[in-house]
Amino acid sequence: MGDGRDTDGRQGETSARAARRQHAPGADLADEQRAHWQDTYRAHPGMYGERPSEPARHAADVFLAAGARTVLELGAGHGRDALHFARQGLRTHATDFSPTGLDQLRAAADAQGVAERVTTTVHDVREPLPLPDDSFDAVFAHMLLCMALSTDEIRALVAEVARVLRPGGTFVYTVRHTGDAHYRTGTPYGDDIWEHGGFAVHFFPRALVDELAAGWQLADVHAFEEGDLPRRLWRVTQRTVPAN
Repeated sequence: MGDGRDTDGRQGETSARAARRQHAPGADLADEQRAHWQDTYRAHPGMYGERPSEPARHAADVFLAAGARTVLELGAGHGRDALHFARQGLRTHATDFSPTGLDQLRAAADAQGVAERVTTTVHDVREPLPLPDDSFDAVFAHMLLCMALSTDEIRALVAEVARVLRPGGTFVYTVRHTGDAHYRTGTPYGDDIWEHGGFAVHFFPRALVDELAAGWQLADVHAFEEGDLPRRLWRVTQRTVPAN
């Protein structure tokens, strides 16, 4: 699904298009977001560069310290973070709903000599993960949960993450939150979703972070800033309950 960030994409929308959306998240908005990310990756190959994000560098250290060997990245985009995990020796499975982004990821994995540690699946996270139970030691998602997903869809996705993680597995995710400068500006769709420059963002209140940690071991909620605005985010680390 990509990194959920503002870029030089489409600006604004016609009043007729806004009226059709009726200011509510749903299939039409999700389909438009998929098309928008496809167009963006085609127009800007490797748009976020080769260097991993700071959350991915932190997550790799956390995963390796916990003894992880396998990691699932949700919303990997063109793969700068997935490739970092692979370079650290982690077997990495990357998903995104953009085939174009994943094509770029695989080409980069070949070029960097880590293709044997990288697999990919085109997947829309509104659907159940096409992966077995207890199949990963760690899961990472950088600004994927704060895409154009309803709160119910986010809850379902986190339940799927718990299903595919092994007992004691680690989930690190980042989200833009309601303290962000873009919150309550742009085009509203309800459910704390607002759109800027063609990219829709679900801004998280702290109560939603706590709710999503119910039944997990919540290790850390770290506030940080990223980008020129700057964007205000939380980096959340939580773990499934270890086996007895």
